[in-house]
This record gives sequence, structure tokens and C-alpha cells, in this order.
Amino acid sequence: MTFHCHRIHFVCCYLIYRVIMEYAILLRIGVLNMYAITNQTCDTCLMTSAISPMTAAVSGAAAANELSLHDRLLDEWGMAVVSGEVATGERLPEPNMDGDAAPSRTVTREVTRVLESMGLVSVKRKAGATANPIEQWNILDPQVIQWRLRGPHRIAALHELSQLRAAVEPVAARLAASHATADDWATLTRAAIEMVAHSDHADEAEYLDADILFHRTLLEASGNLMFAALGDVIASTLTGRTQHELMPQVADQTALSWHTEVAALIRKGDGAAAEATMRQIVDESDQAISHIAGE
Repeated sequence: MTFHCHRIHFVCCYLIYRVIMEYAILLRIGVLNMYAITNQTCDTCLMTSAISPMTAAVSGAAAANELSLHDRLLDEWGMAVVSGEVATGERLPEPNMDGDAAPSRTVTREVTRVLESMGLVSVKRKAGATANPIEQWNILDPQVIQWRLRGPHRIAALHELSQLRAAVEPVAARLAASHATADDWATLTRAAIEMVAHSDHADEAEYLDADILFHRTLLEASGNLMFAALGDVIASTLTGRTQHELMPQVADQTALSWHTEVAALIRKGDGAAAEATMRQIVDESDQAISHIAGE
């Protein structure tokens, strides 16, 4: 018996020793990596110090300004097309930078390419960039969704997104009951708890973050890569509701309990019940939009 106890004690000590040594090795590697990064940064600083500090400062400021102009012009032109300010077939207007210097040709070309990749404009030789009809837009692009939610047809866009969610999320819940990992279930449960914790401020960032985490995790846990790819779409939808004051200040307690129930049903492996409960969540969300919008 004494020998057995000594042996257990030895094994425990050995395991603790191994953990400490492995931690020390990782710590040493981290320090060495930080040292290498610092040296590399310093070497870069020494190399660039040969350039005039004034030149470097001007170049950095110019790059930052170009990036800012790019983002501003993208938002200006994208919003103009999506809102209907630029009608189908019309050319993009001259940039309006609120008195600032006009963007360079490089910036305008880059912005035009981005809009073309979204399907918002077509670029033809001599004709320039002209607005496309909505049927040609990449309607699931998160940026296009954000512009639509800022436009005059915001409620209609939200209802369309709710219909998409109704077609996808209940099925995702059913699939998750068979494919979700322990980490998925833990994340769903944690997100549901966070939603409850911030339910008195459902129109603020903390609740929104937990809500997005729940629904994004649900799609990923389904095991369907197509569903998982819609995570940004759902996140844009939930964000749009909050940004445009279409969320109640206090969350519906029944809807909150449904989120917790979905997590539990997925853990239990009850796909049919998880699907039915998820459908209730999506339906309640669409009804809440109509109620707040005064429809």
C-alpha cells in the first residue's frame, strides 16, 4: 500500500514537472520570437531612417488619406446606386468629397472595380461605369445589405432577410443536433446566457454581439458549408436592426427562452424539436420588425 502511494506521488510529480517544463519551453520560444520581431522592426527602422523623416511622414499621410478617400467614395457611390439616386443605366456622378480634394484616378478605378464585383455597376469602354438593375446585384454581399438597410426600402429588405433566415436557420438547427461538437454547444449556451444577461438593453452592442455569436455558431455547427457561409449575412441583418432602431429596448423573454432551449435540444440531439423552436425564433424576429416599424 505504501509503495502504491509513493508510486502515485511520483507520477503526479512527474506530470507537474512535464507541464512546467513545457510551459517554460513555450515561454522561451515566445520570448525569442518577440526578440526576433523587435530586431527585425529595429532593422527596418534603421533602413528607413536613411530616407528623409519628412518624406516618410508625407508618404504615410498620403496613404492614409487615399484609404480614407477610397472608403468614402465607395460608400458614396454604392449608396447612390442602392438607394436609387443613380437610376439603372445612368453613369456614376462626379465624386462629392464635401470640399476635400477629389480622389485620384487610381482611387476611382479601384472603387469602380469593387462596385463592379458587387454587381452594382457595369463598366464599358467609352461609356464608363453605369448602374445595374437590382437583379444583377450581389444581394448577399454584407456591404450591399448594409446599404439596403440604410435606404428607403429598409423594412422590405429586412423582411426578405427574415424569409431567408426562415428557410435556413431551422434546418441548420436540425442538422446541428447531429453535427455540433461539444465546443459548438458550449458556445451556443454561453451566447444564450449572455443574451439573457443583457436582455434589458437588447438594442445595445453587448446584446447584439451575443445574438450574432449564437446565430453564427448555429450555422457553423450545422456542418453545411453553404449555411456557414451565410454567417456574415445574418450578422449584417442583426446589426442593421440595431443600428436602425428596430430592436426593442427589452428583449422578448419567450424568445430568449427559445434560444436557450435550442442550445439544449442540440446538445440532446433532438433535431426535430430544435428545428421547430428555431422557426419560432425567426418568426418572432420578423413579427417584431413589423411591430416596431408600425406595419
